[in-house]
Amino acid sequence: MNARPLTALFALALAACAPLTPQRPAEKPAEKRYTATELLALQPAGLAWPAASADGERALREAALADIRARIALSPGAERDAALPKLFDLVAQYNAEIAAARPLLLEALPTLGPREPEFQRAVLTAAHTLYAADAAPLIWPLLPQLTASKPFAIAAYTLLQADAGYGERLRVLVPQQFPGWADDPRLAALMHRLQPSAAVPPPLPELLAAPLRPGFPVIVSLQRPGRQQMGLALVRGADGRFVREASGQLFTSPQLALARTGLPGTITNGNTPQGLFTLVGAGTASNPNIGPTPYLHSKLPVEATPAEFEHADTAPADWSLATYNSFLPASWRGWAPFQEAWLAGRAGRDELIVHGTTINPAYYAGTSYFPGTPQQGCMISAETWDAASGRLLASGQLALAQAYAAAGARQDLAGYLIVVELPGQGAVTPAEALALVTAAGR
Repeated sequence: MNARPLTALFALALAACAPLTPQRPAEKPAEKRYTATELLALQPAGLAWPAASADGERALREAALADIRARIALSPGAERDAALPKLFDLVAQYNAEIAAARPLLLEALPTLGPREPEFQRAVLTAAHTLYAADAAPLIWPLLPQLTASKPFAIAAYTLLQADAGYGERLRVLVPQQFPGWADDPRLAALMHRLQPSAAVPPPLPELLAAPLRPGFPVIVSLQRPGRQQMGLALVRGADGRFVREASGQLFTSPQLALARTGLPGTITNGNTPQGLFTLVGAGTASNPNIGPTPYLHSKLPVEATPAEFEHADTAPADWSLATYNSFLPASWRGWAPFQEAWLAGRAGRDELIVHGTTINPAYYAGTSYFPGTPQQGCMISAETWDAASGRLLASGQLALAQAYAAAGARQDLAGYLIVVELPGQGAVTPAEALALVTAAGR
């Protein structure tokens, strides 16, 4: 295989779920956008991705491992500091050299106080992703030096992951260090996490039956709390009925809404936030971890304008929680966990799309979510690629996108996406989904 294309692919491989990666800011990204008719005409055999072949994947992995080792070998100093964010991204993606990279993380943590917030974010994210237990003793004394809310929140979540006993101390510290925490979406989400609650979730069938905006199709992604298990995506047609297979069985498609970081949805590169998104079409990504299968373009509140979210020119000019809640049944409007998407949009999260994957699931063998391949906050469906040619053999993403396109009867593919957590253990099952749809009368 020609080395140049693989090198270019590797250079892009650490992009987040951003579907587009223009080479220069002045360039208009060359991206194929799809109508419903075009999307429905696609066949797996017509899609291929060289880096998904065995040779292509091996070349990317070998390049990544060489890069990891080169970064680890750098001497302490500015060059190594600059290399750390990408180093830890690679370590997490390839599940490689975790022990060898640990000392660099532990050495960097005590130095974070005077560093730029973005560097703090990257290092603390690595601590949460890979080394929470080892990092926690170094993070607690660092907290007073973290004056930006994003690094502080990541540090707090890392402490909670290491030991839930930090919760009470954090509940006292946040208002002391950030008196205006309630106006910061990241800190508001953190404080909600820190408040004990015995509240019972509203009835999920009521959400599944809610019209949102009549005449638009809806994807419903049922996920477990913590996202450590595979979820299921369902499709509700423009007529309000959930899509069935030709056999009469409910259409369900496994989907992972877990990010590699495991951070909450209000944090950069965190899990897909729970809540309501709008869908504004489909396109082909340039991100090599996503591959050529068309993604569905989902947008959060604030990322999408109110008019774009409403799919109507008569929407309010400015966003508000009331506008977000207007889509929901009354029983769900006060349920704070379902407002995570609203907070995530306010926090600046974007480009959390519904897509496939070219990442080898073997990297995550033995995990509770295998064969899922977490990335950086998107909703991901499994795909199978031919080892010899890189041609697509089977695609949960294409099946989901086509079920949505057929159910919507709209060439522009406009609609909605619900991501909602379903209590329970293990992967979400079709039987659970069917029971909910039946209770919703849909």
